Amino acid sequence: MLVERSDVDARLIDALAQTAFSVMAVLNRVGAENDLSLTQLRVMGILRDRRLRMTALADYLGLEKSTMTGLVDRAEKRGLLGRAPSETDGRAVDVFLTPAGEELVGPVYRRVVELLAPMVETLRPAERRQLQAHLETMLGPPLP
Repeated sequence: MLVERSDVDARLIDALAQTAFSVMAVLNRVGAENDLSLTQLRVMGILRDRRLRMTALADYLGLEKSTMTGLVDRAEKRGLLGRAPSETDGRAVDVFLTPAGEELVGPVYRRVVELLAPMVETLRPAERRQLQAHLETMLGPPLP
């Protein structure tokens, strides 16, 4: 059964989709500028301030373990990511940024901020905080 949506909901969904397309265009552009796929860019962004188990990262990204392994293999060959046994569970494998990955992630993040800033600068500071709070609520709990 198709659920009818109010015009407000339809307009909100449309605005959300248009925003996602604008953000994705920026992320694809920055990825291309740095020879990173969108998924590699996401992984580097996630790992910029943490070390995660490979399985947690794969689950968060919605990837199969074999796909995640291939992605990490390619980034490892470029010297951007590393793997090591988990410090808390010797059976698990952690993924982390290497020094070269850390060196790349800073400028990449600053470039994303530079390109997305014009979108958020249209809002007053209180509106920005509200938007952030609403988006964080919609996205659910962050990774550890």
